[in-house]
Amino acid sequence: MATTTATPVTTPHAPRPEAGPRKRRKVEPIYYLFLLPALVLFSLAITLPAVMGIFYSFTNSIGFGEWEFVGLINYQAMFSDPAILQSYLFTFGFAAVTVVVVNVVAFLLAVGLTARIRFKSGLRAIFVIPMVISGIIIAYVFNYLFSNSVPAAGSSLGISWLSESLLANPDLAWVAIVVVTAWQAIPGTLLIYIAGLLSIPGDVYEAADLDGASKLQALLRITLPLVAGYVVINVILGFKNFLNAYDIIVGLTNGGPGTETRSIAMTIVTGFTGGDYAYQMANATVFFLITIVISLVQLRATRGRSAL
Repeated sequence: MATTTATPVTTPHAPRPEAGPRKRRKVEPIYYLFLLPALVLFSLAITLPAVMGIFYSFTNSIGFGEWEFVGLINYQAMFSDPAILQSYLFTFGFAAVTVVVVNVVAFLLAVGLTARIRFKSGLRAIFVIPMVISGIIIAYVFNYLFSNSVPAAGSSLGISWLSESLLANPDLAWVAIVVVTAWQAIPGTLLIYIAGLLSIPGDVYEAADLDGASKLQALLRITLPLVAGYVVINVILGFKNFLNAYDIIVGLTNGGPGTETRSIAMTIVTGFTGGDYAYQMANATVFFLITIVISLVQLRATRGRSAL
């Protein structure tokens, strides 16, 4: 009896449907309802005052009473005002120096606090303490130190330039401001660097050690390139924050000696209380535009980086 073997019938696979554009997820109206209170508060507290301030910068208003439109007179005057130009020069110079000091010290501390040392968790907690203290309190404490303790130490050591208060020295007062500002700003920058250093795989350093790389070579050729994104973020964010310096300067020098250490923020606030409302609103508008440009630079510099 002959037997026949049935051959399996193969059916062609059905073609997969082509992936089309994703449909946008519909947002429930209730979400907009929860967003509304924050939007209203932001508009009333931030947006509306900013728009009104820009409007009054084109007037001769003193903050109350009658006013008239004066066009661009306030803007033309501020660009030739030595006091305003001095405040911009001081603020940008102070921000540039401070951001370098803060990032160098914070990075070196982060390297030390991520190494194999004892009590590093406790040391990290100690180094973070200045970040949680009010800037004005820090300024008053250091004001006492620079006015009393430091001159006394300078006199006993025979150092003439330390025998008097740095805060009263027109050439060195900015140094005291940089020191105090850096003392408060280093902890926040330090935490970001620690996060970056801890994200580097240990295998990278083991391979470098097998290749005979020294500690300095590993730091310069491995650590720094791998935390470059963190460096960029810390530099740009720090520079923006230091441009708004106010409370520490008020507590240390109040803008003195003379106007040598008066920042842009201090100049604006002093003008508001001194009858130059519209004039300083023009100054604030220009400063606002500068911060927008810096923010755009920040977005461009950090685009595509996965540091944070």
